[in-house]
Amino acid sequence: MIAETVCSAVSAAGLGIAVVTAYRKRFLAAARIAAYSLVPVGLAMTGVVGWLAGTALSPTAWAGFGVLGAAWALFATTRAVERRRGGTRAERKAARAAGGEAVAPAASAPSLGAGTQPPARPAAAPRGGGSADDFSDIEAILKKHGI
Repeated sequence: MIAETVCSAVSAAGLGIAVVTAYRKRFLAAARIAAYSLVPVGLAMTGVVGWLAGTALSPTAWAGFGVLGAAWALFATTRAVERRRGGTRAERKAARAAGGEAVAPAASAPSLGAGTQPPARPAAAPRGGGSADDFSDIEAILKKHGI
């Protein structure tokens, strides 16, 4: 009897902390705290505390399994939301403080500059038989890249 009372008190305190957290507009953390705080009362209701006393088939035990299921659903939901947002609140805050610049700040500027035209391509030479000239442009490209 005392174990169920302690579990209920711990759960009530956890739910109170969750309410205060939600009041501070930290709903994801509040939902996670509520999930943690429902576990002790769920375990007490399922009869884990007094399983040997024959409570395995009682409606209270099945209600406790329902509460544990609700706690698990809250855990899963908060993890999914956190992954969708891209990390925890502290990680997002650190990313904002690191700087709002893009990875490549000059990426939006054209690389050729304004008003310049790309060099005109020479007309393709007709391909003849297999001569040494076939590989001259390949050699030029390799030399250009330092290979």
